[in-house]
Amino acid sequence: MNKTKRKIFEASLKLFSEKGYDATSIEEITATVGVAKGTLYYHFSSKEEIFNFLIEEGMKLLKNSIEIKTSKCDNVLDKIKAITLIQLKAIKKYENLLTIVMSQTWGNETRNVFCKQKVIEYIDVIKEIVEEGIKNGDIVDCDADMLASEIFSLTCSVLIYKRKIGLEEIDIQKIYKEYEKTLFNKISMNGGK
Repeated sequence: MNKTKRKIFEASLKLFSEKGYDATSIEEITATVGVAKGTLYYHFSSKEEIFNFLIEEGMKLLKNSIEIKTSKCDNVLDKIKAITLIQLKAIKKYENLLTIVMSQTWGNETRNVFCKQKVIEYIDVIKEIVEEGIKNGDIVDCDADMLASEIFSLTCSVLIYKRKIGLEEIDIQKIYKEYEKTLFNKISMNGGK
């Protein structure tokens, strides 16, 4: 991604997260970036294309992170722990992206359907790992779709928790330790060890 496209990407990410998609105009994006509309339209044909690019690239980044990290794990519980840690780190690093994704998964407009599709694709990556764990006896027999969705929802709950108590920063290790006491112990066939 070239320098101008990256600036458009980052400015749009911030504006969509803070103001929402509908309240953000092309004019605001170009003013924030400091480029003419023609320059923006050289890189993106519309605000919708910018939005789709943000979501596509962001969710691809999360999926790739999972695939890389879990390929190095010895068992499924370690893979689930790695996914959880990736998601916690993503909240810290990509909070604006996750705010946009979660705010746009409701509704039936084209961008809502697109966001839902990308979230479902992401959850399906987790679901495959859960199914592997059930099959291998690493984790308890459960509804793989439900557990994969719960693991993804950890991201949502931490963002809500962060905003509820007014945290500027989250303590990733503290939250991860809480998940070790609750989630990992519940799904593991050997108590999370």
